[in-house]
Amino acid sequence: MEQERAEIKKDSGFPFLKLGAFSLAAIYFLFFATNAKQWNFFDGVDLIIHEAGHVFFMPFGQMIYMAGGSIMQLLVPLIFVIYFARRREWMSCSVVSFWLGQSFINLSVYISDAIDMALPLLGGGIHDWNFLLGELGLTPLAPVFGGVCYFIGVSVMIAAATLGLFAIVYGKNSR
Repeated sequence: MEQERAEIKKDSGFPFLKLGAFSLAAIYFLFFATNAKQWNFFDGVDLIIHEAGHVFFMPFGQMIYMAGGSIMQLLVPLIFVIYFARRREWMSCSVVSFWLGQSFINLSVYISDAIDMALPLLGGGIHDWNFLLGELGLTPLAPVFGGVCYFIGVSVMIAAATLGLFAIVYGKNSR
């Protein structure tokens, strides 16, 4: 009984450190959402994963190869989100969800650029989304698809922030 009271007393404090770290992550990613065209650290991470996606999807034909970079860019953070959600580690799930939202926003910039093709490309290659939308006859809709992708990214970030706050306030042993 005494040991149980000691554990309750030890865990009864509000997790200010967790709230502080979460707040910094939330501010960073939400700032990014409002400055999507400004390069940041996670854009570099996304770029590496994006390019690896092309290599991974190469055997599946040209359309999948071209889409593979974007698919992988979203799939990698999504795998982490699912992993932490299955383990009920809501704080970790929240933080990686910010990355997933950021990946959507990063992708929205690339999709929206399919008409102008002003973004510098790694190695000066083919613009994935100009090719993909061109093959489908949808190039004029690039800003619409980019806008939808941006909206999804911001929505994921808002959900991540909400989940993180709930994990801090209501979650016991949330990581």
